[in-house]
Amino acid sequence: MPLGALRPSPLVEQAAQALREEIAAGRWPVGTKLPGETTLAAQLGVGRSTVREALRALAGAGLVQPRQGSGVFVMATEAQEDWPARLRRAAIGDVYEVRMLVEVQAARLAATRRTEADITALRVALATRREIAAGVSKGAELDARFVDADIALHAAVVAAAHNPVLTDLFAEFVPALRKGLIDLLGLLDVRSHERGHGDAAHAALVEAVAGGDAGAAGDILEQELRETLAHLR
Repeated sequence: MPLGALRPSPLVEQAAQALREEIAAGRWPVGTKLPGETTLAAQLGVGRSTVREALRALAGAGLVQPRQGSGVFVMATEAQEDWPARLRRAAIGDVYEVRMLVEVQAARLAATRRTEADITALRVALATRREIAAGVSKGAELDARFVDADIALHAAVVAAAHNPVLTDLFAEFVPALRKGLIDLLGLLDVRSHERGHGDAAHAALVEAVAGGDAGAAGDILEQELRETLAHLR
């Protein structure tokens, strides 16, 4: 059965969607070789270059795999969900558990690798967090600004580890963390729950990293994150 010509408009996207639907419907089972570009182009009513780009998009989604000299083969019937998408739909508690694994080790590394510039960045981030928390103690509502300041301090700790993989991994967590923590603010009366909003623990963390005490840095951060995880649950 022919696929049916496509309407004008982003043809690559349309071609990729048409092929994706046919794969999902089982027209070409996993392991099957797809028809050649010329055949697909004729069935879709587009040029070979459009089909080539569509197949590249499907390969990026894990649906097909080109094999040099053999053709393009179906590898899956559903697209692989990318990491950011998984994080967006993950439970915040699950995200936090993995965050603990990443950040505690980052804090230990930061204590052994921090530079003077890192120490300055940590102290500035701590001062910003304190400034916003002080506004809360005067009656202002705790809002996204405090969450952003808190995350910025944690990001400075991770950056001080000087491991680009850890830095990138933490950055992937930030959107899900930010949303979860802002939601938490709506559920807890943070002003009455904890005076200083964790300032003592964060100050101790900064001093442990600055002082090169890897054990203390990891322990302090692990305890602080465990307490927040308990509230999230």
